[in-house]
Amino acid sequence: MAKRLTFCESKMSFLIVGRDNPIADTKLNSSLADPEPGRVRAMFGGIARRYDLMNTIMTAGMHHRWRRLGVRMADLHEGGTVLDVCCGTGDFAFALFDEVGPLGSVTGIDFSRRMLEVAHEKAKKHGRPVDFRWGNATRIEFGDNHFDAATVGFGVRNIEDVGGVFSEMARVVKPGGRVVCLEITQPSREPFKRFYGVWFDRLVPAVGRLVGRHNSAYTYLPSSVRRFPPAPRLKAIMEEAGLKNVEYRLLAGSIIALHWGSV
Repeated sequence: MAKRLTFCESKMSFLIVGRDNPIADTKLNSSLADPEPGRVRAMFGGIARRYDLMNTIMTAGMHHRWRRLGVRMADLHEGGTVLDVCCGTGDFAFALFDEVGPLGSVTGIDFSRRMLEVAHEKAKKHGRPVDFRWGNATRIEFGDNHFDAATVGFGVRNIEDVGGVFSEMARVVKPGGRVVCLEITQPSREPFKRFYGVWFDRLVPAVGRLVGRHNSAYTYLPSSVRRFPPAPRLKAIMEEAGLKNVEYRLLAGSIIALHWGSV
């Protein structure tokens, strides 16, 4: 059964960006949500330098709090090892590093080299030695039972084989470890459901055009969310991938879903 956190329901501002594709109409054409790897990679490359700024503006800074909740659900300890999949510019990985400390190990993988460049720069600037590297989320280049936990934040919806990502994450996590997913979802509660339509279909592309200077990437976001499985179905997909005791919580008025399960 879903659990809802009410402490941030009043924070309706929200986002994490999607990836590229020109569009004339913001009303959801299925082709706009197609997570074709080359197009998605090019899109993220185009927004890499403004990605963090856009996230902060569009979530009113709440995305950091959501990631901290994800870290909590990863159930890590000081000195632990963790993999962050689809790490982007590194914010989830940095939050994980703060949890495991300098005696621990955090690895972040992503298929956008430009996003990784930003992540490397931030790691150096802030003194957080996270191991950022290029990687394929559906073919993770680590052996079985390698990490204490694995996370993915605002990235799995951009991959066609969602079940394959969770299968790989479960494979590289040690028995008893956790797999955590933080993702945008379609809200089921009013007035957030109504707000969602206006925010995603109209305001997100406009903000993306003015601030992110990449209208197509932020037009892709609403269509990618609508294509992505709702929270109950995502729970089932994680279970089909072999994860146990899968649960989820809906955040920000059911706009954000936080899932976790054990290997």
